[in-house]
Amino acid sequence: MADKRDYYEVLGVSKNATTAEIKSAFRKKAKEYHPDLNKDNPDAAEKFKEAQEAYEVLSDDNKRKMYDQYGHAGVNNSSSGFGGFGGFGGAGFDASDFDFGDIFDNIFGGGFGGFSSSKSSKPRATRGSDLLMRIDLSFDEAVYGCEKDINLDVVEECDECHGEGGFDAKTCERCHGSGTITSEQHTILGSFVSKTTCPSCHGEGKTYQRKCSSCHGKGRVKKNKTITVNIPSGMDTGNRLRVSNKGNPGSNGGPNGDLYLEFYVKEHEYFTRDHDDIYLEVPITITEAILGCKKTIPTLYGNVKLTIPAGVDSLDKQRIRGKGIDNKSTGNKGNMYVIMKVITPKKLSKEQKKIIEALSKTNLDDSELTKFDKFTKENEK
Repeated sequence: MADKRDYYEVLGVSKNATTAEIKSAFRKKAKEYHPDLNKDNPDAAEKFKEAQEAYEVLSDDNKRKMYDQYGHAGVNNSSSGFGGFGGFGGAGFDASDFDFGDIFDNIFGGGFGGFSSSKSSKPRATRGSDLLMRIDLSFDEAVYGCEKDINLDVVEECDECHGEGGFDAKTCERCHGSGTITSEQHTILGSFVSKTTCPSCHGEGKTYQRKCSSCHGKGRVKKNKTITVNIPSGMDTGNRLRVSNKGNPGSNGGPNGDLYLEFYVKEHEYFTRDHDDIYLEVPITITEAILGCKKTIPTLYGNVKLTIPAGVDSLDKQRIRGKGIDNKSTGNKGNMYVIMKVITPKKLSKEQKKIIEALSKTNLDDSELTKFDKFTKENEK
């Protein structure tokens, strides 16, 4: 008995380990030392046998108690059933207490020792990928909203076979309606059952005596359609709108993806947009800037009268509340900003020149000019 390692050491657990921890440790060792997976390791079979023996003792409360008290000598007689890898029928080992499918499913694709995986072998339905389409909008279409007719290819259920893919269905002769093909592999660990999707019916369990000529057995067909999309007011360049179920087709009966419309908004000749705010540059004469005036201003919602105070400069701005974009997507409504642009006349009549010259000789408020002239002289030093 001196040559045997401590069972707790074999499984890598403490002496206070719970039954669940012992079971989990054995699972890891079984994966690590499975002889079929470690053919290049000459010690794999022996270590697997050692882990199996340790688990058989430590997973049984009575045997574990005897082992804790007397060591290997206390369980010598009861642990002699490990003569090889022909099966897991040793005394005290209950195969129903251990889920071998967890360990071997991903290796052999099916059950182990007659225990089958509960996973469905039918191909999983997968949602189709999304599509992205660019849509050009005029400034007015984006601001006020509109309806757009969009031409695209869509995949829909075949009208002729109603999505079946064929006519006169019958049970698949290859898999007998199960949708899977079962094969058995014999190893030193026992029999491994592998299940794969039936290649004849693709997991459906049925075939058709006559394939649909319209969809070629796929159950769905591609059609070119024109759909009308309602575009809400307030869309801006880079904004996206989702149209459900108009993307690429899914596989194995999965739903279509979605269609995303990404907008590019053309610029307006006069209005400039900044998010939901609107800016408008308004030209005024020198006399309007000096004396002030009332000006008719165009907005997105009609003309308004704006009072421009005396003495405004170019780039001065006034806000008109609530005359920006009514954005239905965000629920916000922007403002409008009027930017003053003082226009200097390029041509003057003789009479106008005389008036301007006479004005220049009067005591105008030139404090800013005087201040700048002073700075200029100081800069010469």
